[in-house]
Amino acid sequence: MSQLRSYYPEIEPYETGMLDAGDGHQIYWERVGTRGAKPAVFLHGGPGGGCNPNQRRVFDPALYDVLLFDQRGCGRSTPHACLEANTTWHLVADIERLREMIGVERWMVFGGSWGSTLALAYSETHPERVTELLVRGIYTLTRAELDWYYQFGVSQMYPDRFEEFLAPVPEAERHEMMAAYHRRLTGTDEAEKLRFAKAWSRWEGSTISLIPDPAQIDSFGEDHYAIAFARIENHYFMHAGWLEEGQLLRDAHKLQGIPGVIVHGRYDMPCPLKYAWDLSKRWTDAELMIVEGAGHALTEPGILDCLVRATDRFAGKN
Repeated sequence: MSQLRSYYPEIEPYETGMLDAGDGHQIYWERVGTRGAKPAVFLHGGPGGGCNPNQRRVFDPALYDVLLFDQRGCGRSTPHACLEANTTWHLVADIERLREMIGVERWMVFGGSWGSTLALAYSETHPERVTELLVRGIYTLTRAELDWYYQFGVSQMYPDRFEEFLAPVPEAERHEMMAAYHRRLTGTDEAEKLRFAKAWSRWEGSTISLIPDPAQIDSFGEDHYAIAFARIENHYFMHAGWLEEGQLLRDAHKLQGIPGVIVHGRYDMPCPLKYAWDLSKRWTDAELMIVEGAGHALTEPGILDCLVRATDRFAGKN
C-alpha cells in the first residue's frame, strides 16, 4: 500500500489584500503558490469558519496559484460576525469579484463541508468559470441534513456532547434547537450571546473528527472564533442557505462536463455520506472517493491523502 500523502510544507502568501465587496463588507484575501500557475480558489467551511494556514498546503505551490479568502463576517474580513448582506448569493458574487480581480477566466474550485455547498452553488451558477471541482464532506443544506445534526441523529452517536449542546436551552424550546440558539445569538445580551456561541461552536468541534481532538474542540470554543462561527452558521442554516429544498442536487446536471472529485468520510457525522452518494449519481463526471475509517474533517489522514492526490492530478502531476 502506498504511503498516505499529507500537507505540502508550510507556506506564506505572496500577496494579501482586502476587497471592498459593497454593503459595508471588506473581504480578506490571500494568494499562495506561484503567480501565473494553475489558478484555484479555496472555499472554507462553516459558514463562518475563516481560512487557516494548513488549507494553503493541500496544493503543490510550484504548480498552483491559489486564492483563499475569509467569507463575509469571519476571519479577517470585516465587520466581524456581521449578518447583514450575508447570504449564499452574496458569497457567490464575491467569488466572481475575486476571480475578476486576479484576472483569470476560469479556475479550479475546492470546497469542503459548507465550502462544498458554496462550491456547488457557485459552480452551478457559473459552470463556464470552473475548470475542475474538488469537494469534500458534501452538505446540500436540506431540512433532513439540518435536523440530523441539530435535532435528532448525531445526538444518538454523541449523547454526551449533545447534552452539552442542549444544556443552555430551556426544555420547552428544545424541539427547535436552531431557533432557540438563533434567538440568543441575535439578541442584545452580549454575555448570553457568547455563551450560546461557544456551546454551538464546540458541538461542531467535538463531532467533526472520528477521534475527537481536545485542542480542536478548544479552538472552536475560542471567543473571537466562536461568535462569528456560531452567528453566521446559525443565520445561514435558519434560512436554509437561501436555497430551494433540494436545489443543489436538482441542479447538479449543470455540472456535466466539469471534471470532479468528491471525497467523503464513511463516518462523517455532520454530513451523512448519502448526499455525496446522491451527488455522484447526478454528476457523472465526478469520481466519488469514500474514505473508510474517517469522519468529516480535512485533517483526517485518509481524507487529506485523497485531497492532495486530487489537486496533484488536476495539475497534471502523477
